[in-house]
Amino acid sequence: MSDVKYALNQGAGYGVVVGVGLAFSVGMILTTLALKRYQKQIVTAEEFVSAGRSVRTSLVGAAVVSSWCWAATLLQSTTQVYKNGVSGAFYYASGACVQIILFAFLAIKAKQLAPEAHTYLEIIKTRYGKAAHGVYMFFALATNILVTAMLLTGGSATISDLTGMNTVAAIFLLPLGVTVYTLFGGIKATFLTDYAHTVMIVVIIMTFAFNVFSVSDKLGSPSAVWELVTKRALETPVSGNAEGSYLTMKSRSGGIFFVINIVGNFGTVFLDNGYWLKGFASSPAAALPGYVLGGLAWFALPWFTATTMGLAALALEDTPSFPTYPNRMTDAQVSSGLVLPNAAVALMGKGGAGASLILVFMAVTSAFSAELMAVSSIFTYDIYREYVNPNASGKKLIFISHLSVILFSLVMAGFSTGIYYGNVSMGYLYEFMGVAISAAVGPCAATIMSSKQNKAAAIWSPILGTICSICSWLGSTKALEGSVTYLNTFADYPMLIGNVVALLSPIIFIPVLTYAFGPQNFDWNILKSIKRADETEEILEATAGVHASDDIEKKGEQTDIAPVSSYAVELAKAEAQKEELLAAESENLRIASKKAGYICLFLTWALLIMWPMPMYGTGYIFSEKFFTGWIVVGFIWIFFTGFVVVVYPLVEGREDIWFTMKGIYWDCTGQSYKLKAYQESHPEELHVVKSQISAKIHEQPSNEAPEK
Repeated sequence: MSDVKYALNQGAGYGVVVGVGLAFSVGMILTTLALKRYQKQIVTAEEFVSAGRSVRTSLVGAAVVSSWCWAATLLQSTTQVYKNGVSGAFYYASGACVQIILFAFLAIKAKQLAPEAHTYLEIIKTRYGKAAHGVYMFFALATNILVTAMLLTGGSATISDLTGMNTVAAIFLLPLGVTVYTLFGGIKATFLTDYAHTVMIVVIIMTFAFNVFSVSDKLGSPSAVWELVTKRALETPVSGNAEGSYLTMKSRSGGIFFVINIVGNFGTVFLDNGYWLKGFASSPAAALPGYVLGGLAWFALPWFTATTMGLAALALEDTPSFPTYPNRMTDAQVSSGLVLPNAAVALMGKGGAGASLILVFMAVTSAFSAELMAVSSIFTYDIYREYVNPNASGKKLIFISHLSVILFSLVMAGFSTGIYYGNVSMGYLYEFMGVAISAAVGPCAATIMSSKQNKAAAIWSPILGTICSICSWLGSTKALEGSVTYLNTFADYPMLIGNVVALLSPIIFIPVLTYAFGPQNFDWNILKSIKRADETEEILEATAGVHASDDIEKKGEQTDIAPVSSYAVELAKAEAQKEELLAAESENLRIASKKAGYICLFLTWALLIMWPMPMYGTGYIFSEKFFTGWIVVGFIWIFFTGFVVVVYPLVEGREDIWFTMKGIYWDCTGQSYKLKAYQESHPEELHVVKSQISAKIHEQPSNEAPEK
């Protein structure tokens, strides 16, 4: 090991993993304090998990991009290009983009039917009962465990390859900073840090792209890349590709991965409570544009990154600057996701290594924060409040949320260490997850979309589907490969068969079980009985330092925060306008739901059929001019992504940013009285009021009992 040369030293690895992580933590703590003072964002139990249910379009879009930008998004997609050519980048991106866009429709329906829910499991419990709740809780947590394991194993392998940092140390230290800032800010912290992470990811991707296709003396133009990759195909043609070329969409292995990718990512979106949380946290008007813009903006990250760095690896692998020269990368190195960092080192030397290190760190930590919140909400609302302490106060719930964040971080670090010592690669986990979880996708979606699906179908469809998928996966491995081993189960066709059976078998089980035991004909209004936590005590303490509502008017002036009397006035206004506000929100969601259906159908058809299928069927091999145009489209798309995730949030949040900066200036110059005066005269603009308006208008009259 002492003879191994690394692009960077161990200090760089520890510096990024620990130093940058803690810097983000300090920044998030300061941001949380600033939001508390200037925007009156009190981190109650509800605020921790739903951000007041008022997150705007731009932050929803940025959060979707960041949450869906795993280590695998950049590393596994680049691996596919190295193995299969340009088809790998497109099949990864389109095969994982449509789920986000389709999920927009589901998120809007869930927000419409259960506006006060925290998790989709609460909807399952309310509709089908405890048995179904337990089944889907298993699939939800299995999804979070698999995704987090991929993040930590893939990220740590890359960091170790670049710096020589101990892999196990990386696994345990990567969650450190994320855990700290998630504890302080909750889901609001994930939204804000998602923005910061995504800005850096987009900047680094653009840097790689301009180097490969414009300024590098090793490559420097699309023409140079096209020539070298064409030459590589003559030396090492790709089996199953049209004429063995890397520059074609017709790829047998790429097509198989396309299907596996589609199936597996349905599970990791539809069953990951992190995406439902963002839907519940968004304002009614922001859910549809946020998810659609986020999905389209995300597409460029794996597509353009993988096209750029995967082809750069193929072009530079037989040059002395490539880390494995004079040898090609081993299968183990490729499967571990080391194509991208090796290409970056060959292209830019230590600068490329540093950029790769930061890129992977950002991808891992941004997605990890979403997983922490997903698991925290399940433990808090689906386990603790549901079965341990149904009358838990907001303070108790936020304590459980914090505890579960810490415990999940520690458990996943240990689990990922076991994965590492078991030599299970990130690529294997990525393709296996569809086999393990995707049987629950259909019945989960039907819970929101169909009033007919009954309890038996909801419970047994995912169980039977998973049994069938595992049996077909292992059985086809034995039949096609001769024996069941780790490597054989990773073969293309067994993985394909297992994934497809997992996703499609419930299409048979659901109608059979539904009509065998009778359709449910569910009354959707029952879902309105799901209620948010009681956070009255927390808000009263934060706004006035008192514990009793009858002291509100008397002691409101004692605080330098918004007077509680004004706070009460604004809530009274909401109560007076309750019917009007509810009607407006319902109409917004109805229109958004209708639009979402059409948008989802069109984009799914475009990305899965209209664009790739003709190119696959014709076996077209990219000419130099066509390849140049392909790259130009990639640059245009990555600039669109930059606008959505970098510029748009600043534009949309300009008023809040400006007021916060003014507040900081007033405090620093001894003019805090101006801040107090402004907050007293504009209570309706403070988050403490806004976050309660939704609760007030959805509150049922006291003489109307919730439906059971």
